[in-house]
Amino acid sequence: MTSPCPDESPSAVELCTNVKRMGYAVSSRVRLYGEDFEVLSDPFPDAGGVAVRVKAKKDSRICVLRLPATILQRVKRPNTQAA
Repeated sequence: MTSPCPDESPSAVELCTNVKRMGYAVSSRVRLYGEDFEVLSDPFPDAGGVAVRVKAKKDSRICVLRLPATILQRVKRPNTQAA
């Protein structure tokens, strides 16, 4: 079984795993930046953040979607839960 973030530090692997648990995994549907997307890949490191490959619902384009910092901050602090 391969790591979701190959060749990355344990903290990057853990971050990608936590992002995946939040629902950013293959076959999931998410809404970000005012658009609906189907997630085509597991999370992976990208330019100092985390991204997923997605397909836009409205025009079926496939692209790499960098996840917002607010999502990454939430998974970095898993013990802090929203009310």
